[in-house]
Amino acid sequence: MGSLLDSIRSPQDLQGLSSAQLKQLCGEIREKIIRTVAANGGHLASNLGVVELTVALHRVFNSPDDKIVWDVGHQSYTHKMLTGRGARISTLRTKGGLSGFPNRRESPYDPFTSGHSSASISAALGLAKAKELSGEKGHVVAVIGDGALTGGLAYEGLNNAGRFKKKFIVVLNDNKMSISRNVGSMARYLARIRTEPSYFRIKGRVEGALDHIPLIGAPLHHGLTSAKSLLKQILYNSTFFEDMGFYYYGPFDGHDLDKLIEVFHNVKSIDHPVLLHVLTKKGKGYPFAEQNPGAFHGTSGFDVQTGKAAPSGQTFSGVFGDCLCRLAESDGRICAVTAAMKSGTGLVRFAQKFPKRFFDTGIAEEHAVTFCGGLAAGGMLP
Repeated sequence: MGSLLDSIRSPQDLQGLSSAQLKQLCGEIREKIIRTVAANGGHLASNLGVVELTVALHRVFNSPDDKIVWDVGHQSYTHKMLTGRGARISTLRTKGGLSGFPNRRESPYDPFTSGHSSASISAALGLAKAKELSGEKGHVVAVIGDGALTGGLAYEGLNNAGRFKKKFIVVLNDNKMSISRNVGSMARYLARIRTEPSYFRIKGRVEGALDHIPLIGAPLHHGLTSAKSLLKQILYNSTFFEDMGFYYYGPFDGHDLDKLIEVFHNVKSIDHPVLLHVLTKKGKGYPFAEQNPGAFHGTSGFDVQTGKAAPSGQTFSGVFGDCLCRLAESDGRICAVTAAMKSGTGLVRFAQKFPKRFFDTGIAEEHAVTFCGGLAAGGMLP
């Protein structure tokens, strides 16, 4: 078979491909990502985890008229390869080459320049509102990871987006949560039914008919709604997002390309904010990254066959971490606080030696800084 990836110049080139060809393309993309990151360094595990998701998005939505906003953006390598930048992917993260993140100056397929976490929903909502005000058609999709939901900005965006009674799609890329087989089968069954556009038309007719039944209609309607809400909460705890004003669907297998394409086709016609929950595996397709995704989150160059990084000297963060440990041994007031960057900030050893004085707040910088202020006001040295 010839290389499909070399023939892809834009997302429109995906339209004529069969299911088998799309899956072949996913395999070629993974190989290209592994070789590129091995040579240049970069974010490996997260990019390998979203290959099928990205292909499905570009198969169904009409980018760049439809806008796709990647949270953080470090997982956008497949997106770049599908949007006219495949021939230059070997220049990724090099001087004069492609950025490791979406960049509006680099491509019209990058609607928002990103690099920080938890901001995609707010940015996408702004793009959606701009479309509405200017009379433009098209969809806006925000892709956000479960880790980014530890940042407060994501909830500010969700809170406001839930009031936007127009087409607006949030894809929750969840690479941590699992669901048991029995419950998962029922959840997938319900999700399949509820992603059909006809669901909401039928739902409205049933509720309307119940309301017109004398005496017992209203109680039946209330009972049906309560039972549905309880079942949803038991099955996949979706009520949080629905309470925010979203229609929730999922979870779905984020590596089942055919299912993702089907679901995206169904939800794109819903004139209401939608949250689509997909389960993915970081490092998918590269055993070393699957076994240790943390080590291959942001990595320097490495040997593809062994997964081992090239030898390097001491790092600034390593020196900082060692120094902080020495100081903490003689001063019990010293605390270390990180926002989901224990390894990147050189604090792994500190966390092991002083677990009671180590705090990982998740991606919540505002909280982390104010929390440090409270520690300091209480006599600690954060």
